[in-house]
Amino acid sequence: MELTEFDALSFDCYGTLIDWETGIAAVLSRWARSQQLDLNEQALLAAFSGHEAAAEAGHPDELYPAILGRSMRDLGIQLGVPVSEQDARALAGSVPDWPAFPDSAGALRALQARYQLIILSNVDRDSFAASNRRLGVAFTSVLTAQDIGSYKPSPRNFEALAAEATRLGVVQGRLLHVAQSLFHDHVPAKNAGLPTVWINRRHDRPGWGATPAPSADVAPDWEFPSMSAFAAAAAAAGGSAQSGGAG
Repeated sequence: MELTEFDALSFDCYGTLIDWETGIAAVLSRWARSQQLDLNEQALLAAFSGHEAAAEAGHPDELYPAILGRSMRDLGIQLGVPVSEQDARALAGSVPDWPAFPDSAGALRALQARYQLIILSNVDRDSFAASNRRLGVAFTSVLTAQDIGSYKPSPRNFEALAAEATRLGVVQGRLLHVAQSLFHDHVPAKNAGLPTVWINRRHDRPGWGATPAPSADVAPDWEFPSMSAFAAAAAAAGGSAQSGGAG
């Protein structure tokens, strides 16, 4: 396969385009310091990841802010440390504060010159709209967990993506899924028959961060350390996209 063989790119947002680990860690670290917990950011993110995945699987009808609050309360139970309603609300309402990766907006603009761009995200519409103001890109389509009624890695989300690609006139085999999380995206995307690009934002750090370990072995078709590196590869492959930011 070549990157020029595709007409549309579907993106995970959080972890791929928006730096959710920085956003989540900021809130969890303040809480941990207030409770005199001796856990660093990476340990907090790793502990949080399992609770978030369980909340999404167990409460697919809840909007993402409620998932965040529930996950933080469950983390407190695990650690034996109180989580006040103010603590839970701080995380639940933090999505608009999460920063975009520095290269996301430029790379997306470059890729948009060649491909249709679709979002497949595990958040609600309002949260994504706030994040998209940081990205500044008009996506062809936006599919959220609120729209679909389930959270990735549920196969339902990728069925919804396939249906939307068909609606947009994207021929089967011409959609490429781009994401950071092997757990949320690459395993179910591969099971759905999609080729994938791994934006490995954690290439220089150990562990899985805010995502659980993948539930099965998975081999993405491409791997890049950043969105700008992906955009540059698309340009080198013969597309009109040019890299738009720092790697």
